[in-house]
Amino acid sequence: MANLFKRMNRKEDPSVYEQKDSNLVRSLTTKDFLALGVGTIVSTAIFTLPGIVAANNAGPAVTISFLLAAIVAGLVALSYAEMASAMPFAGSAYSWINVVFGEFWGWVAGWALLAEYFIAVAFVASGLSSNFRALVSSTFKINLPTYLSNPVSAKGGLVDICTVVVILIVMFLITRGDKETSRVENVLVILKVAAVLVFIVVGATAIHVANYVPFIPAHHVNADGTSFGGFSGIYAGVSVIFLSYIGFDSIAANSAEAKNPQKTMPRGIIGSLVIAVTLFVAVSLVLVGMFKYTNYANNAEPVGWALRQAGHPIVASVVQIIAVVGMFTALIGMMMAGSRLLYSFGRDGMLPKFLGRVNKKSHLPVNSIITMTVISVVIGAFLTFTFLSQLISAGTLIAFMFVSIGIYPLRKREGKDINMPGFKEPFFPVMPALGFLASLAVFWGLDNDAKIYALVWFIIGMVIYFVYGMHHNTRNQQAEVKSNDNE
Repeated sequence: MANLFKRMNRKEDPSVYEQKDSNLVRSLTTKDFLALGVGTIVSTAIFTLPGIVAANNAGPAVTISFLLAAIVAGLVALSYAEMASAMPFAGSAYSWINVVFGEFWGWVAGWALLAEYFIAVAFVASGLSSNFRALVSSTFKINLPTYLSNPVSAKGGLVDICTVVVILIVMFLITRGDKETSRVENVLVILKVAAVLVFIVVGATAIHVANYVPFIPAHHVNADGTSFGGFSGIYAGVSVIFLSYIGFDSIAANSAEAKNPQKTMPRGIIGSLVIAVTLFVAVSLVLVGMFKYTNYANNAEPVGWALRQAGHPIVASVVQIIAVVGMFTALIGMMMAGSRLLYSFGRDGMLPKFLGRVNKKSHLPVNSIITMTVISVVIGAFLTFTFLSQLISAGTLIAFMFVSIGIYPLRKREGKDINMPGFKEPFFPVMPALGFLASLAVFWGLDNDAKIYALVWFIIGMVIYFVYGMHHNTRNQQAEVKSNDNE
């Protein structure tokens, strides 16, 4: 038992990760990471969640939910910035926690993040599909049959074919190489931000102040048991909205491919979050001001709907066209980050080693990209948009809690066996503790289904770790060889 405990808590030497990741090309700049972060954070969620959360949980106070979620994300982002600056390794939280806490805890954090990426790719693709089909229907009066528009879990559905196609397109893009992908990402992010700004400006002309009253509706319990109105509704909204801000992890996951990571990582993480928060708050304020929040119930494309109802059909079409194209940026970011996490698992032998191989020609983890694509296609094609939105935040929050408290052991090793970071979290030791507690509070506010599915995913992860990962981990195998040699 003592040997088992020792193996589970064996910490990775950071120099090993530096050596393992040396076959990845450091080509990404601060501009690329800002585009990656903004492109990932300002994704499907900004065109869907403000309306959904307003109708289901918070009413006009959805803006407060976005601000509170942003505060929590900001606290964690400070810890992420220091971690990524000190340890610019592929795999973000998985690799960092391996170094500061040990193998088992790194696996738990990484496994939680893996659920996020699998589901987030499917979620964004599903939202893109909803907006694309609504756009085609309203503009060209073309409607796909129900069995090709909805997943098998929805009534009359078989497969969401648009979801499948967009994920495959993104796979093609990211296998072209990081530099080419970043060029596409940068252009699409500019277009998407422009579309958001157009909605804010045009939508502001259709605001009716009466729609903000009461700003915080009276509390009641929805038919499904969730809270609406009052602080409880705002709190429930925070838990749903939090998935909007997970994009900065996608920056950290690609830190092994960053130029001058001590500077580029903090700037990319914090800068992209500030831009995204500003846009989210503005969109939510305009959206609930245009129409009564009850109009957005069960509406997967509230931005386009609001513009059309306000008498701006051409603007609605333009915004939705750009939004649909721009959503590819979020998919690019999530697919890149998720594939790098899978690569990290394969690199360390925690999952089959073919995932950790890098293509000699492209210097990309092609096997992990393909695996990420296949699993995301299956999830996105066969599970509903609403179902997916419940599951993303749980895994992210678990990883966020690990990263927040990981700052404490990190500080003791900075400048010793771990590089001195170019950024340090302010107000240490208070801020990391606040990040941990805030993440725990948001996790606690998730609905019971999300918690149950997170528990099931955790159990699956434990089985894989004890049956496969522990015995195939390259570090443990090397330690056993040395032990046998000494004997």
